[in-house]
Amino acid sequence: MDRHHDDGSAHAVNRPARKRCRRRRLINLFALALLALLMGLYGCSGKQPPEKTETHPATPAPTALFDGTIVAMGDSLTAGLGVPPEEAYPAQLERRLQAAGHHYRVINAGVSGETSSGALSRVDWVIESLSPDIVILETGANDGLRGTDPSLLEANLDEIVTRLQAHHVRVILAGMLMLPNLGPDYTRAFARIYPSIAEKHDLIFIPFFLEGVAGKRRLNQPDQLHPTAQGYTIVVDTLLPYVLDAIDRHRAG
Repeated sequence: MDRHHDDGSAHAVNRPARKRCRRRRLINLFALALLALLMGLYGCSGKQPPEKTETHPATPAPTALFDGTIVAMGDSLTAGLGVPPEEAYPAQLERRLQAAGHHYRVINAGVSGETSSGALSRVDWVIESLSPDIVILETGANDGLRGTDPSLLEANLDEIVTRLQAHHVRVILAGMLMLPNLGPDYTRAFARIYPSIAEKHDLIFIPFFLEGVAGKRRLNQPDQLHPTAQGYTIVVDTLLPYVLDAIDRHRAG
C-alpha cells in the first residue's frame, strides 16, 4: 500500500515538469520551422532579410512611335454607336493607315447625340488634351434632325474650324446631307453650309461622309441611321484618300 502510494505521489510531482518539457519541445519545433521558412525565403547566406523599400513601377516603353495624331471629332456616327469600339471608323482607319505604313494614331473623340453647339463647347478641350495634328470634323447631323436653324450650324462650324486652325491643326471637314422631310428649302440651306465653310477656310473637304452607305439597308443598323461594321469599312474607303492628303500636307509642314 505504502509503495503504491509513494509511486503515485512521484508521478503527481513529476507531471508539471513533464508538461514544461513538452512546451519547450513544441516551442523549439516551432522555432525550427520558422527558421526553415525564413531560410527558404531569403536563402542560406546568413544575411538579414532585406529591408522593405518603396518601389516604383517602371514606365513601359512605347509599343510604337507615331508620326502624328489624328482626332476623329463628331457625333454618334464617329463614336460608332451600336458597334464594338474596334469596328467604329476611327479604329478601322488607324488599322488601314498602319497597314499602309503611315504611323498615325487615330483617337475616337465622338460623342453620341452631340450637335454642332456641343462640338464647339469642347473643341478647346480637344486641342489642349489630345494635341491633334489633324482633325476629321463630322458634325451637324443632329442639328438637321432637330430642325436647327442652318445659320447656327454654319456659325458653329466656322468657329470650330477657326479655333483649330489657330493652333495649326489641319482640318478635314466631312460633309453631311439632310433628309428631305423638313422641306426643300431647309435641305438646300443645310447642304450648302459644308462646301461654303470648306472654301472659306481652305479645308480638305469630303462632300458626303456616308457616301455609298446611306440608304443601303444591309450596311446600316435597324435604325437605318448608323452604319454596321461593314458600313464603316466603306466609310473608311471614302475617307482614306482625304486623310492621306492631310498626312502629306502635315509631313510637308
